[in-house]
Amino acid sequence: MADRVTVIGWDGSPLTAAARSALSAATLVAGAAHHLALPEVPPTAERIRLGSLGLAARRIAGHRGTAVVLADGDPGFFGVVRTLRAPEHGLEVEVVPAVSSVAAAFARAGMPWDDAQVVVAHPRTLRRAVNVCRAHSKVAVLTSPGAGPAELALLLDGVHRTFVICEELGTDREQVSVLTSDKAADHSWRDPNVVIVIGGGGQTATADAGWLLGQGPAHAAGRGWARPRPDPGGEGEAAHLRAAQLARLGPRTGDLVWDIGSGSGAFAVDAAAFGAAVIAVDADAHACERVTAAARKRGVQLQVVAGRAPHVLENLPEPDVVRVAGGGAEVVAAVADRRPERIVSHASTRDEAEAIGRALTEHGYAVECALLQSVDLDTRTWAEQDRSVVFLLAAERPLTR
Repeated sequence: MADRVTVIGWDGSPLTAAARSALSAATLVAGAAHHLALPEVPPTAERIRLGSLGLAARRIAGHRGTAVVLADGDPGFFGVVRTLRAPEHGLEVEVVPAVSSVAAAFARAGMPWDDAQVVVAHPRTLRRAVNVCRAHSKVAVLTSPGAGPAELALLLDGVHRTFVICEELGTDREQVSVLTSDKAADHSWRDPNVVIVIGGGGQTATADAGWLLGQGPAHAAGRGWARPRPDPGGEGEAAHLRAAQLARLGPRTGDLVWDIGSGSGAFAVDAAAFGAAVIAVDADAHACERVTAAARKRGVQLQVVAGRAPHVLENLPEPDVVRVAGGGAEVVAAVADRRPERIVSHASTRDEAEAIGRALTEHGYAVECALLQSVDLDTRTWAEQDRSVVFLLAAERPLTR
């Protein structure tokens, strides 16, 4: 095992005295090509060009001597420290940090970033990173080959954002570009880069200091979800039903939620308040306007699509969870064809509930159904005000092994 492992962050600035001291004593140095070319790297040290972090960690663990790992920015912030400290390698590390690439990118843009979301985009996580960009007005994306600015822009099709693209931060080839997301796919971008994705009208700027990283004004919009509407309306809008639907779907950051037959927008807005990206679909133009107004009032971002399901669903990006509030078994079957993880729907009659349940079962989903009854009471007189009886269907796609 290596006698000592020092991880040095590098942001393009001259190395600190501590970093130079660690390098001068190193018998093994690991890093990217531009790190290994630094003049402070001892010519006699064994050199490992970082590719697979796990493979490099195993080689470092088997090295007899003093090892140094060079990494861009702060190596403890979505960096190599986590891999090196994994139990299977048994390495104890000392860290000499530098300014993280995210902090540097926001500094170049002249923007605060304590209210920003930070995500890492690899080809396997790109879709979830894009969903965060859909749902939040300020996101820093740490990209990777195959999951860069162009790919982000292509998956954000139909959602307008501004990209601040910071290429090769800290090097003499550093470049910062500002352009709209629809133009980003037309360019080739150099790695490594950080993309700041900003825009959308959900959240408004505030001079008040926050206290929790990544939490903007939308999280100060008031407690509670599935709250009663001041103007209770049509079927599917009862607060108790929305609460049960949200509980079954469990929308979260990184998810894309479809809300089909969004009506007043109460469900869509609640799902967006959990941090999920939401596409609200309704055939009624007035309903679409109500959804937009509800999102603006709550301070959340979502996309509204006017059209009739199931045809309008064909060009939408893949969902994680879906609520079907209108269209019955035909729409439910079209949704199930897209294989979301969970689907909820409801019916006012048993025959309709059975038809929806059959459609879901035939598509391989595990289905549960409950008859929900709620009665609203006037607490001044305890007289009944409104009664709702509805069949709630919740379906889950079996996990593939």
